[in-house]
Amino acid sequence: MKKLPEILSNKLAVRLQNNALRSLPLATDLVDFASNDYLGLSNSKTIFEATHQYLVVNNQIQNGATGSRLLSGNHLVYKESEKLIAQFHESPAALIFNSGYDANVGFFSAVPQKGDLILYDELCHASIRDGIQLSNAKAYKFQHNDFEDVERLLVRHPETTIYIVTESVFSMDGDTPNLEELVQLAEKYKAYVVVDEAHALGVLGGKGEGLVQSLQIQDVVFVRIMTFGKGLGCHGAAILGGEDLKSYLVNFARSFIYTTGLSPHSVATILTAYQELDKATEKLQQLKNNIAHFNQEKNRLSLKPLFVHSKSAIQSAIIPGNERVKSIAQQLQNKGFDVKPILSPTVPEGQERLRFCLHSYNSAAEISEVLRLLSIFVF
Repeated sequence: MKKLPEILSNKLAVRLQNNALRSLPLATDLVDFASNDYLGLSNSKTIFEATHQYLVVNNQIQNGATGSRLLSGNHLVYKESEKLIAQFHESPAALIFNSGYDANVGFFSAVPQKGDLILYDELCHASIRDGIQLSNAKAYKFQHNDFEDVERLLVRHPETTIYIVTESVFSMDGDTPNLEELVQLAEKYKAYVVVDEAHALGVLGGKGEGLVQSLQIQDVVFVRIMTFGKGLGCHGAAILGGEDLKSYLVNFARSFIYTTGLSPHSVATILTAYQELDKATEKLQQLKNNIAHFNQEKNRLSLKPLFVHSKSAIQSAIIPGNERVKSIAQQLQNKGFDVKPILSPTVPEGQERLRFCLHSYNSAAEISEVLRLLSIFVF
């Protein structure tokens, strides 16, 4: 076997030297403060059994041919699932993609055209940035949640088709933008708002429908990207928008066209997970209670200055330095709590952090104890 080219080996060596080399973690039996399975739906026996029952009743187990959805992979369950997703999110249409990454890459590489402009929050996810890199449109980032900066850029580009891109919950900080203000700004300049709701699905809103719907602004937001691998506990994603947008993506989004579609089982899992989410009000309320308890405890223990302001299920304590944040994470893991360090260059140098992901199944006692330990290890 040939060795890795020297330039690649050198890049790995730099990561190792900076204490930033990634490796694949093993599953643990630690108390979960790391996964994005906010409602615990990935382990739902109800969803598992309902998915199997759906496939049996609809004779989809035998009809499992694979391929692009434009060839042999467009199983009947897609139609029912996309209809349900659109209804749940009060959207004219929904189009399922294999993942949130595929959805973002597909949208941004296909929809904004040459001569158009994309304005995106500087903290937007890598999948959005990768999609933008594949676009023929120009792109500028704006300062995080700073809509004065957005307007400064809008004013400089009159008579241009402009897409303003943000997230309803930012994956590293856990904070949310003022979407009502952003929509008003977009209406003023006739821009198109695109919102990635990956970390809001199953967390925000009365039924976990996301931030846009909870604010009742879905009719003036051009596109929402809903990712299922977090709060919904399964695989895949959907782009929500008009029927004309759905038709355009089917014809021009390469990450949709040139890939094998999800299996009937995967799509049926999405369908049954949405049906379960529609009834999961108790789990959603428990998650909200846990978020409130976490914020109360970090105040009580004088930890608030460490944390980025967040009322979501993502809570980040800034602890600069890869070595220090990894050390504190290891101490928490040694005490039985699965808390992951986020290192540079994933986040900017000096912004390294411990990222706590809260769930409906975390107990108040677990939250209090992990924060008590953090206060000991930090101070």
